Amino acid sequence: MHKGKNTKAKKISDAPVLISDEKRERFHNALLKVTSDRERPTIGTLSEKTIHAVIKLYTEPDEDRHEIPIGTHVADIFSDETIYEIQTRNLKKLGEKLDDYLKCYNVTIVHPVIRKKKIYWIDPDTGEMTVPKRPSPHTGSFESAVEELYGIKDHIGDPRLKVRLILIDADEFRIKDGYGKDNKKYGKWLDKVPTDIIEEKEFERPEDYLQLLPESIPEEFTVKDAVECGMSAKYAGLVIAFLYRINVIDKIGKRGRAYLYRLKY
Repeated sequence: MHKGKNTKAKKISDAPVLISDEKRERFHNALLKVTSDRERPTIGTLSEKTIHAVIKLYTEPDEDRHEIPIGTHVADIFSDETIYEIQTRNLKKLGEKLDDYLKCYNVTIVHPVIRKKKIYWIDPDTGEMTVPKRPSPHTGSFESAVEELYGIKDHIGDPRLKVRLILIDADEFRIKDGYGKDNKKYGKWLDKVPTDIIEEKEFERPEDYLQLLPESIPEEFTVKDAVECGMSAKYAGLVIAFLYRINVIDKIGKRGRAYLYRLKY
């Protein structure tokens, strides 16, 4: 159970690499293998997206276990009687597969979350690529992944389902064919290429999602308390609403005008 503390949790956007050396080496081996077979992203080179391919190979290095027909679907990975689905976004689209798979198999959803990224812009006429001076100000975190987790909220709690979130850094490639003086607004997205793996979290039971709260949060709390303990002000309300939806925290009343919640575990 989380205990009340006065210290603030370290924000994930500033976090160091928190992955084992063995996993980090496996990730970079997968990255090297996938990218060595591909040229630098250019206009018209669309295939299996690079992040999906790297995470799939990182999750299961044996490619004979990739793309396995299961019933009317094709599983990204089928290994040791477990189905692994690599989903970079829109987890809601997995609903039909989960309905079918979970009747007979254990399923692990693997969802990569981009912590930091650099954006490279490609000129559609010359093919020249602009090298960014700094990372994009938009950052991702385990907290931000809740926007996607809502898409499978009705399946959370199934004893056959696990979710694995993988925090990565990446380079993003876009085409300068949009609007505005620099043609970047709504420029076409081409691909994202992972550059490093930072951390993983796995969720097997509903109470495991309490990992999304700061360790310092008290047993009874409001959204404001969560922010003061280090949660992102942008996502704190969404995370807490999600935890309430999957029944791992209770809504016990109000403190002033704010809802008051209590941990159930």
